[in-house]
Amino acid sequence: MREVELLAPAGDLEKLKIAFIYGADAVYIGGEIFGMRSAAKNFSKEDMIEGLEFAHNMGKKVFVTVNIIPRSDQLDSLADYIKELDEIGVDAVIVSDAGVFNIVKRVAPDMEIHISTQASTSNYIAANFWYEQGAKRIVTAREMSFAETKELRENTPRDLDIESFIHGAMCMSYSGKCVISNYATGRDANQGSCAQSCRWKYNLVEDVNGDYENVLDDEDYQFFFNTKDLCMIKYIPEIFDSGITSLKIEGRMKTAYYVATTVRAYRMAIDEYYKDPDNWKFNPMWLDELKKGSHRDYSTGFFLDRPGKNSNNYESASYIRNYDFIGIVKEVCDDGYLIVEQRNKMSVGEEIEVIGPYKETMFTTILEMYNEDGEPIESAPHARQIVKMKLGIEAYENYILRKPIIKG
Repeated sequence: MREVELLAPAGDLEKLKIAFIYGADAVYIGGEIFGMRSAAKNFSKEDMIEGLEFAHNMGKKVFVTVNIIPRSDQLDSLADYIKELDEIGVDAVIVSDAGVFNIVKRVAPDMEIHISTQASTSNYIAANFWYEQGAKRIVTAREMSFAETKELRENTPRDLDIESFIHGAMCMSYSGKCVISNYATGRDANQGSCAQSCRWKYNLVEDVNGDYENVLDDEDYQFFFNTKDLCMIKYIPEIFDSGITSLKIEGRMKTAYYVATTVRAYRMAIDEYYKDPDNWKFNPMWLDELKKGSHRDYSTGFFLDRPGKNSNNYESASYIRNYDFIGIVKEVCDDGYLIVEQRNKMSVGEEIEVIGPYKETMFTTILEMYNEDGEPIESAPHARQIVKMKLGIEAYENYILRKPIIKG
């Protein structure tokens, strides 16, 4: 069976490592320039080198975004940057602009090039054009259905990879080409500085004989640009059947916890498909796991049909958060105690959940905690506090601790 690649976002070095540990086959990252997520922490050259070494030692890959839509005066330093990426062993660059593509081909002819979703590739003629120029992969426009993706696959060379977003935030504009942020804040969305203006609350009015009247009378419809998040975990067989070769998760600005939970859920679903494709059944636990990370309401985007009224959340742009990421295991002591880095307050006696790569969720209680001086403590309230603790189960390095948020 043709295997697919599970491609995860990595906004920094910690997220890169977590993505691979929890089952990603590749990650995409941004450098400090020329990427579409300038607000993310992103990677220095030194971090890239460390991340590449970590990835390649595991047989994994790292792709770097060079996908802004540049002006001419921004191109002077691009050639040197591409050469640097090539020299340190980056596996591919992701580009959206034909000029950037040309520079990459000229200065790093052996560099693998992926065509960004922002190039709006939505038909096989465009895909074949990029292939003939030397592209190895097309990241399809997010506006494509399964049927359209399958048609593209059937009319392109087999060695052209097809990558599609299958999970994460959706943009209300076509293939991310939005300028609301530019007008509203002066921050250029196509230079990596989107202010997420589509998530804001608006009143839509029209001029009626000099009087402004609400077009939408219902106050529940004031977030009318606010798209739901994409989630395709119920449709793994359809993804395989469509010919997609790389399943891409959105979220370079999300937390390490988001990366771990999302990668872990899709890894389990994909691996179950490999075992017995003809009898694969959706496990509701996978979706429950995705809902335990920060998310908006979910939809299927354009994959099944054209989005309509139900594809937006008109009432709120807030994330749904049902769980707190409270700690990550940094070390397992010889006596079975754990060294944990705190991420949110945790206390002795709390009932928590523990997740690890390729493992079912475990339920346990925090039995004991000690500070760095070895003194017993009842809670760990300080950010990134290092504690020694005992749980009612065995856990290992990079396992994640979480607890449900008690509301009301």
